Amino acid sequence: MNRLPRVISVVMLLGSAGLYGCAGHQDSERALQQAGSDFQKVKEDPNVLRGAPKDVIRAGESLARADRLSNYWGSGADVIHYAYLSRRYSEIAREHTQLMLNQEQLAKAEMERQRLQLALREAKLSSVQQQGKYLEEQMVALATQTDRGLVMTLGDVLFDTGEAELNNSANRAVLKLVQFLQFNPKRTIRVEGYTDNTGDKQENLKLSHARAQSVADVLADLGIDESRVQVEGYGDEFPIEANASERGRAKNRRVEIVFSDEKGQLGATR
Repeated sequence: MNRLPRVISVVMLLGSAGLYGCAGHQDSERALQQAGSDFQKVKEDPNVLRGAPKDVIRAGESLARADRLSNYWGSGADVIHYAYLSRRYSEIAREHTQLMLNQEQLAKAEMERQRLQLALREAKLSSVQQQGKYLEEQMVALATQTDRGLVMTLGDVLFDTGEAELNNSANRAVLKLVQFLQFNPKRTIRVEGYTDNTGDKQENLKLSHARAQSVADVLADLGIDESRVQVEGYGDEFPIEANASERGRAKNRRVEIVFSDEKGQLGATR
């Protein structure tokens, strides 16, 4: 009578062990299948094989070990462990690959940025060269070739009568001169002032020099180095028209800009 309960207990224990073993086997099989699926994906991805080959190898080795252990009774926990390791290595392989792809994308973006910057600099350089050529053509059109070199004349309208300060009408001509000198940094100029023969000769000499200096000062204010600009005043010397008429006197009241050659060499003064 006393043995029956013990038999029943043994039967129940064996039954529960069988159920546990069945459940454990199902868990290990599920873990093995998931690991196999993950490994299949990474080993078929060329980017992963290129970016994280060592992680793919570790994932395969762990999966193979889990698969071998699945054939042994009672090794379910080990199967799950190595299946987990395989899945983790597959995940790490994907993460390393994504990092590699991100770095490659950044490198390509940087190369493209540098290419665009180079293209922009080349475009700006081309634009600057074209502008410089255009300004030089304008200067040549406004100037006259003489034995002293290329000479541009700024007429009397740039100054009020008897005054040495440039008036507003001078702005356009002076700005063109500034731009030309900026685009041609080796060139130098000589600013020469002239008057008509009206009034005292010494006063005319002072006025002519003051007007030439006024132009030079404006150029300096606009960024042209003073060493590139010479100043001379000739008073009523070297008229270009007879002073007998108002028209002739107006032409004689002038400032002339003498340009150097491309190497910065100016012709001799008068």
